Amino acid sequence: MTSLLDEALESWGFARQGVLNELENLEEIDVRFRPRPESRNVGDLVRHILESGAMMSGELSREGGDFRRQSYDAFMREYRRGVASRKTRSQLLAALRKMHRDVAKKIDKAGELHMLQHIRRFDGKLGTRLAWMQHGIGHEEYHRGQLALYARMIGKTPALTQQIEGTD
Repeated sequence: MTSLLDEALESWGFARQGVLNELENLEEIDVRFRPRPESRNVGDLVRHILESGAMMSGELSREGGDFRRQSYDAFMREYRRGVASRKTRSQLLAALRKMHRDVAKKIDKAGELHMLQHIRRFDGKLGTRLAWMQHGIGHEEYHRGQLALYARMIGKTPALTQQIEGTD
C-alpha cells in the first residue's frame, strides 16, 4: 500500500469479496429467502448493496459531491440504473464484481487529494470523503452480516465461518 486511498480501496475490496463469498455460499433458490414478510430477501439486500455502493462512489468521486443535494429516493433513482433487472444469483454476483471494479477505478482516478476534501454527509455535517468512504465500507459489512445470518436461518454455515474453520 502506498497511500491512505490504496488502503481504503483494499478495505472495500475485502468487504465486497466477503459479500460475494456469502452470496456464493447460497443456492439460487435462497435468493428469494426472506426471514419475515417485512424484511428484504437476499436478492433485495444484494441489490441494495449495489445501489448504495454506486451512490457512495458516485458522490465521493464527483466534483461537488454532496449527500444532501437531493432526497435519498432521488439518489436511488439516479444510481440504481440497471440494478433492478438483476434477479438471479449469477446476475447478482456478476453485477457485484463489475460494479466494484468500475467504481473502485472511479474513486482511484479521483485521487487521494480529492478524497481528503470535505463532503456534506447525510446528517448535514462535513467530513472527508475518505472518512465517508469508510462509512460506506462499514455499511457493506453490516449487510454482509445480514447475509451470513440469512445463511444460518436456512441451515447453512456462513462463508466467513467456513473460512475461519478451514472448511471452505
